[in-house]
Amino acid sequence: MKIIIVGAGEVGYHIAGRLAAENKEVVVIDKNPDSVKRLTDNIDVEAICGSGSSPEILRTAGVKNADLLLAVTDSDDTNLVACLMADILSPSTRKLARIREADYDRYHEEFRNQSPHIDSVINPEIEVVGSIEQLLSVPGAADVSEFAGGRLKFAGFYLHNGNPLIGIRLMDLPGKIGSHFLVAAIIRDQELIIPEGSHKLHFGDLIYFVGEEKKFSPILAMFKSNAKPVKNVMIIGGGRIGTRLASVFEDRPIYTKIIERRASRCSELADILDKAVVICGDGSDQRLLLEENVREMDAVITATNDEETNILVSLMVRKMGVQKAITRLDKFSYFPLMPVIGIEQVVSPRMSAINTILQHIRKGKVLSVRSLTGEQGEIIEAEALETSDIVGKPLRKNFFPKGSLVIGIIRNDEVVIPSGESVIEAGDRVIIFARRQVVEKIEKILTVKLEFL
Repeated sequence: MKIIIVGAGEVGYHIAGRLAAENKEVVVIDKNPDSVKRLTDNIDVEAICGSGSSPEILRTAGVKNADLLLAVTDSDDTNLVACLMADILSPSTRKLARIREADYDRYHEEFRNQSPHIDSVINPEIEVVGSIEQLLSVPGAADVSEFAGGRLKFAGFYLHNGNPLIGIRLMDLPGKIGSHFLVAAIIRDQELIIPEGSHKLHFGDLIYFVGEEKKFSPILAMFKSNAKPVKNVMIIGGGRIGTRLASVFEDRPIYTKIIERRASRCSELADILDKAVVICGDGSDQRLLLEENVREMDAVITATNDEETNILVSLMVRKMGVQKAITRLDKFSYFPLMPVIGIEQVVSPRMSAINTILQHIRKGKVLSVRSLTGEQGEIIEAEALETSDIVGKPLRKNFFPKGSLVIGIIRNDEVVIPSGESVIEAGDRVIIFARRQVVEKIEKILTVKLEFL
């Protein structure tokens, strides 16, 4: 599989590294010599210094032989023109464009459904707002993903001092929380563990549970999470993400305050938003936060374009007594530091973009992809076809590679938390958790087996 990536920023760099590690043929185009040097110094891919919207550069990159073109620069215009040029040169190449501007966003569906030049539009800001909504839906969770329209939850919780699960073996968990859940993964000291029954839970572990949404109450109780719905939210930053989030809350019984330091933007927000209270000021000003009753907020979401500000404000409001502080980050190098300094709930537009891109790259009947813990693992949602040889026999007799685990099966309206005796049927949605090192093997299963005709 040959993939051309236009843009060697954070998204392009990490996608290139991920795909190169899976032995895919990758060519990256970027007009910034420093970005190209960083790429070639660290990743074994071909890199071209030039404009990804140039027909000549695209020819040099081999677009006519490419299966996929990913246009992921920080410029929407460049991404659109790159896809247009690629379509002229190679109509059979699939094209994905990263689009963020609100003007383009109004025509998001038209781009997706009608443009002959773009096969899919990726808007990471839509995805990150969805991630924030999911975090708000599970009190106390540090990380949340949903499958099958939210019926199946994948949620991570930190084990803090005093939690009764510390020291418990996984095989003994059903006696504590019931048998409606599966522990899909444990993150310990930034390392991913695929759990076995004999594993004990340690203080500081990040434990990922899989279960039906309507049966998550025992988990919330075990982690002493306040299950009351979120009713008061403060958003720091009135940019695209903050505005989009406040607009979502307009249709819900959520009292919203949004703090933005630019007076001109505050005027725009007042026109855009009907219910939210718009406050013009510095969201990192402790006195302003106290005046606006930050301690009464169920959640504070720091969504400015300045990551250091987001981190500072999140730490400050946590110290002031706010239980839930959700922090927007973009620099992947910051991610491992967040739990160390006490920030547990992080969202990233760039990681959201990568997840969406991987969904289109993965082979087989893949419905969604979610990266986990610094890209050490992936959750892959795929459809099982009638011709698959994983259909019709217990999971204990299926040969999924070591380092992978079937964590959920969705059959019509039924959610199955699998055991070794569970049987996959044709048409089921199968949720597979896999270490990064075995994703390529999972791809082969999904391609050769699930799509064999």
